[in-house]
Amino acid sequence: MAAKYPVALILGAGPNIGQAIARTFASKGYKVGLAARSLKETDSTDNQLNIPSDFSKTEDVVNAFTQVTKVFGIPSVVVYNVSASTFTPPDDPFALSLTEFTRDSTINIHSAFVAAQQAVQGFAQLPPSAARTFIYTGNVLNVAVLPRFVSQGVGKSGAAHMIWAASEAYKDKGYKFYYADERKADGAPKYRVNGDAHAELFWELASGEGQGPWMQTFVKGVGYKGFGSGYAAVV
Repeated sequence: MAAKYPVALILGAGPNIGQAIARTFASKGYKVGLAARSLKETDSTDNQLNIPSDFSKTEDVVNAFTQVTKVFGIPSVVVYNVSASTFTPPDDPFALSLTEFTRDSTINIHSAFVAAQQAVQGFAQLPPSAARTFIYTGNVLNVAVLPRFVSQGVGKSGAAHMIWAASEAYKDKGYKFYYADERKADGAPKYRVNGDAHAELFWELASGEGQGPWMQTFVKGVGYKGFGSGYAAVV
């Protein structure tokens, strides 16, 4: 069902990025669906739907879309703000068990793939005036190596390729796909990211006309800055 008001679905609604995005889009008149393990459905309001979700289970992604569409309507903005990493010794990335690697890959790639599929199915039912934007919260690991984070690096790299492909495949339909990566001013990785800076960028991407650069490396207070893949391959 098409909504009478814009709807955003945020998959991964933590206290930093997720909540900042929710506040920003709500302030712009969006109804917001939030999906995360820590949420309680009973805390939902008229403008915010809480959907308890575990993204190591791809079916929970489908359920989140089903629930938000049933209550608010089809989301025109979808944010995949979920990440998983099981640390390894820095000199032995293959100490990671297959079970751990599979779980992290499901969260970082498979559930994101399902979310993008669900988003596209919804976008096809929305008018051209709708935002029709999918944003994946990334980091530097698609272009840099931290051996302790091998499972997350594989996940971010795979997701980045998926977003890149989608940005090319769907741009003529008006669907926008972005991989967002906050950096320091010199392009170095930023490990303590700023939720409000993400929310500001995500709003600009959702409200902007047409597909911009799929890899949205950005700096707090500056916005998009095209560092691209030029950062050193080993950090």
